[in-house]
Formats: sequence, structure tokens, C-alpha cells
Amino acid sequence: MQEKLMDLKEAVASFVKDGDSIILGAALENAIPFAATHELIRAGLQGLNMVAPISDMSSDMLIGAGCVAEVTGSWVGNVSAGLGHNYRRAAENGVPHPIKINDYSNFTIGMALFGGAYGLPYIAVKSLLGSDIPKSNPLLQLADNPFTEGEDPVVLIPALKPDVAFLTMQRADRYGNAHYWGSYGLTQESSIAAEKIIVLADEIVEPEVIASDPSRVVIPGFGVNAVCHVPAACHPSPLIGRWKRDNEFFHEYHKQSRDPDGFNEWCREWVLDLPDHAAYRAKLGARLEKFRIRGEALSAPANYAAE
Repeated sequence: MQEKLMDLKEAVASFVKDGDSIILGAALENAIPFAATHELIRAGLQGLNMVAPISDMSSDMLIGAGCVAEVTGSWVGNVSAGLGHNYRRAAENGVPHPIKINDYSNFTIGMALFGGAYGLPYIAVKSLLGSDIPKSNPLLQLADNPFTEGEDPVVLIPALKPDVAFLTMQRADRYGNAHYWGSYGLTQESSIAAEKIIVLADEIVEPEVIASDPSRVVIPGFGVNAVCHVPAACHPSPLIGRWKRDNEFFHEYHKQSRDPDGFNEWCREWVLDLPDHAAYRAKLGARLEKFRIRGEALSAPANYAAE
């Protein structure tokens, strides 16, 4: 088997290019790979299409940094504080530059990734009927159910196959086999639909640890392009069993990003003036340790014996 351990900066340089479609926040409000967001900004990537089920501040940061040309998703904002100011400025006033918005509901962005994961051209749904989303998103098409007589309209959702998925995992081995537990959100659909996968592992363990609990292997190593050891890659979002949510950090970002100058100052302090995520953790210092989960709520052991 091929070892896939590499530095996050190297992984971004090797597997991400201008104009790529990127998925961040596949586990919804948990396990958002903010470390990858910061590295994309440092790399100066341009023209990205952010596929955003719930990317929280992640897409908002990238929009403010001028990295994004298009948003394909259901929500961009700040879950702890409300609006994504950069997203709103770009959508309403073209600041720092205009962005194209492909609007989906929470359910239909999931269905689009489901279609991509299963190699389908599209998925038919009824939930958007009567809403304005098909009017604002020309990628969605109305059709009649071919299996019934008379009118039976459905909305066709084109399948999504992002170029790169950044996924935060509790642990992985050096070959890219990764364990995740907690709310999956769209992690499985995203990992299968994406052309390339970069795993951000909170811990690197021996392959025997991963093999001891195969049911937790959300992503098998053969589908992974790079595995990066990035403790607390999710900060300020939570990671089940590892890190609690830093709500105040969300509020601080919300206040400082109210205007472009404030965001640029925040971005310099927390992203551009730091060489990597290790420096980010060092800057957080004792604050980060307050959010480390120290309690235990262990699952019962499972017997995988065959005889």
C-alpha cells in the first residue's frame, strides 16, 4: 500500500488548482476543516466554486479573501452569530468581486451529492415544487414523471462531483484509511462523489487501530489522495470526542468582518501572517486547550470474530 502522509500545504499545492470545485463542511456544523480554508487562502487560489452544504464561516472567509467565483449550496453564514458578511457583500454589491450563486435547499444539495456518489446524471425530487429555488437556479429543471399518466411534476437536480473534498476525521493511518464518529452529515456522499480527497486527521494511528474497528472506516485509503496530520483542524467548530465549539471565536469573527477593512485585518492576523496551522494553534495557546474534550463516553466493544 502507498503511504499518503503529507503536509497540508503540500497537499493543497499538489491537488488543488484555480477554478476547482471544493467541498468543506461535509459533516454540517461539525468537523469543518478550517485549517484547509486557511491554507487555500494562503495559497492565493482563485475562481473556486465552493460546494457548501453548511460551510459556516469557511466559505465566507474564502469569499472575503477573493478566492471564490461561485457558490453552490444551501447556506453560507455564521452559525453562532448569524450572517456571513463577506457572502452578503459579494452577492449584493460584488465586493471584493461578484460571485455566482447556485441556490439549493439543504435536502437537495444532499441529493445532488448523492447523485454524484452513485454516478447518476440527476436526481428527481418533489420538495422544491412551489418554492422559488428552481426559478433562481437555472441548473434545476422541471419535468413530468414518465411513469404516471397526467401531470406529475418533479424537479431534476443535476449530480454534483466536486473536484476536491477536504474532510476532518478523528483519526487515520498513514495509508489514508480514516475513522469518523458522530453526525456524518454528507461526509459519505461527499467522499464518494469527489474526484480527490484530502483527509485532515486529528490523530495518526497505526493501521492495526483502524483495522480493529472497520465499521468506523468512513473513507478507505484507496480513495484518498493525501492524509494530513492536523490536530484541531476543525477549530472553531467541534469534533466529537476531541474538541468543543469555540462560540466566542465565531462572534469575534462576526464583529470584525462587518466591513471589508475589518475582515482584511482579521485575515492577516489569523491566516496570512501565520505560516501554517501549527502556528495558528500556538497563537490560540491556552484558549485552545479549554476546548479539548477530556471526558469519556465510550461505546461498547464489538465482536468481529467469524468463528
